[in-house]
Amino acid sequence: MRLTIGWLYGTKMNIYGDRGNIIALERRSRWRGIEAETREIGIGDPIPETIDLFFFGGGQDQEQEAIARDLQGAKGAAIRRAVEDGAAALTVCGGYQLFGHEYRPHGGPALPGIGVFDLVTEAGPERFIGNVVVETAFGDLVGFENHSGLTWLGAGASPLGRVRVGRGNNGTDGTEGAIWRNAIGCYLHGSLLPKNPNLADWLLARALERRHGTVALPPLDDRYEVAAHASARDRAVRTR
Repeated sequence: MRLTIGWLYGTKMNIYGDRGNIIALERRSRWRGIEAETREIGIGDPIPETIDLFFFGGGQDQEQEAIARDLQGAKGAAIRRAVEDGAAALTVCGGYQLFGHEYRPHGGPALPGIGVFDLVTEAGPERFIGNVVVETAFGDLVGFENHSGLTWLGAGASPLGRVRVGRGNNGTDGTEGAIWRNAIGCYLHGSLLPKNPNLADWLLARALERRHGTVALPPLDDRYEVAAHASARDRAVRTR
């Protein structure tokens, strides 16, 4: 089997260890004998029809302005079509915000998103920084948040999970992230997937199923990943 990962704006949207998610996806594929290729998709590049799994990391507001413009029109429509057709996606922080309807920064016009998730984000007065533990259908997810965006889910969006430690989408309603079909958005940096192998494998399986039908991924020896997850979870709970 073959897997093609589309890394959206990898040069400009790649902070707080987000690149580790690409490494985890590639390695967990290759350890199972799956041929994995990552294609970086930058400003002005079209969306290849071969993409099975999108990754979109976080960045600074000034980077998001140029990227929001680039995503409008045919490019954003191609990503939406792929997600509706079963492609998987992981979006983090700025990428998560631009997969919604719009991001409203301080002192400037709203940046339009592509509307994969039914949500809007506005810049808030406080920065949320710290370890996060989220209760989800994948088990507890651990990560690190660093954002001032306040994200509000609409009726068409389901939260990824409930915050156990941390502030989450907006620090008010207890939600973190969003999920739609095989697309996930969240504020979890760190990077997310090396410490949360269950989520990594869910994304891989959904991405492969689009072209290959039902996929049962052989188990891996995850002793180090499980230990890293437990350490991060225990530290977050202890220091909250």
